[in-house]
Amino acid sequence: MHDFRQLAGGALVVAVLALAGCDKKTATGPKLVYTGPLTETTNVKTLFSDSAKLKFQLTAPLQQQFENGDVVYPKGVKVIFYSSDGRRNVVNTLTAKYGKSDKATNIYTMRGKVEVVNVPQAQRLDTEELFFDQNKQLIYTDSAMFVKVTTPTEMLTGYGLTANQDFSRYGIIDPKGVFAAPATQAAPAPQPVR
Repeated sequence: MHDFRQLAGGALVVAVLALAGCDKKTATGPKLVYTGPLTETTNVKTLFSDSAKLKFQLTAPLQQQFENGDVVYPKGVKVIFYSSDGRRNVVNTLTAKYGKSDKATNIYTMRGKVEVVNVPQAQRLDTEELFFDQNKQLIYTDSAMFVKVTTPTEMLTGYGLTANQDFSRYGIIDPKGVFAAPATQAAPAPQPVR
């Protein structure tokens, strides 16, 4: 019996040593990490409301959602802002060839032929990049970004702009010119929403 214990103990030591000698093989080369979108949705229409009142509507031909919660609109985006009285009157529209929503900051970045139109006042902003801060209800550009604002009576140009969400009040950081607007440059007339 004593020999059996020695034999079993020796076998146990050999098994432990054998297992200690086996180690997992690690893969060589760079580790591949997927950084693309988790989901893609076509013909998106998203409604944003507060206290059962529609605030704005976002439409896009393609929406891509990423792991960190960011959303990208690579084929363009249109945002329609509604009046705060809940009557669904269009106050403002914002369109761009590209859009991105940053989940962490709740800021939208719009790029490529960005156009903002205040429908009741018939004013229009044209630029190449614009930010929409949903929390602060502001739209703004970088101070070096060229902007052009057209009203029914004049056209203003300059660099950098800050405005309230409905584009009824705005300021150009570095204005460069004020010109009488030709009649064909005015913003389009308001259209009812159905």
